[in-house]
Amino acid sequence: MSILIDSSTTFIIQGITGREAVNMTRECLDYGSKVVGGVTPGRAGRDVYGVPVYDTVRQAIDGAGRVEGSVITVPAPFVRDAAFEAIENGIKLIVIVTERTPRYEVAQVLELARMRGTRVIGPNCLGIISPGKAKMGGIGGPAANTRQAYKPGRIGVMSRSGGMTTEISNSLTAASLGQSTAVSIGGDPLIGSTYAELMPLFEADPETDAIVIYSEPGGPMDAQLAEWVKSNPAAAGRLPIVAFMAGRFMDKMPGMRFGHAGTIVEGKADTAAEKIRRLEEAGISVAEEISQIPELVKKRLGIA
Repeated sequence: MSILIDSSTTFIIQGITGREAVNMTRECLDYGSKVVGGVTPGRAGRDVYGVPVYDTVRQAIDGAGRVEGSVITVPAPFVRDAAFEAIENGIKLIVIVTERTPRYEVAQVLELARMRGTRVIGPNCLGIISPGKAKMGGIGGPAANTRQAYKPGRIGVMSRSGGMTTEISNSLTAASLGQSTAVSIGGDPLIGSTYAELMPLFEADPETDAIVIYSEPGGPMDAQLAEWVKSNPAAAGRLPIVAFMAGRFMDKMPGMRFGHAGTIVEGKADTAAEKIRRLEEAGISVAEEISQIPELVKKRLGIA
């Protein structure tokens, strides 16, 4: 099994005729994903690698017959409208790739998504992959590279960094530990699905045996995950968690941003040291280096 997507998941790409979106479409199709349509207003009647382009989401749904998800790649000023259109047309899973979407507009998208029962991943993310089944977004890059880094297995991966999602998965693959689902959750201060919000999905997946997360200074997500673990001891016992905390050097540089917009350290609780303390207090193993992650996962699972 997997979470969020599988081999039958159908999705569209909003902004499909943009340069990056064209490449993403090819990569997803090459991996076997079911991209059933694309939306760019004013470009109806065209196609991208055989995927028909429509003017609106409603037309794409009518043309495809069944659309379960959407990848939004439009420029930041148009993300809110694109997401509203997808949500109001009943799409239940949205991956927002776009960076620099104004925070108040993201908040409006997330509020409407909550009201309509839509799951949002991102913004500022690379998407989701269930190895050997499908990927939704640019995660992993070209299909050949994706197949090399990601292998079907029983480890769930969540990361604020899209690139590190692949780096961690590659390290697990090299250690013969494949992935059930890997999610690039996004690097912005406000995102649709945090570690803690995705944990119940992994916990409900009988084919996920452990979780690996990649985190950074800034924001409350690590504290929320630690609280979730403490509040759900049975689930936490079934799903041991291994974490890696990047940017430890930032503890000596208050106010500095590390890569993503969500990594501004505004107080002690946002520092790497404090986050590590909270995670370890909750029973989460924290690796000193990426290379240690597979060893810690095997140790937590009792694998020789």
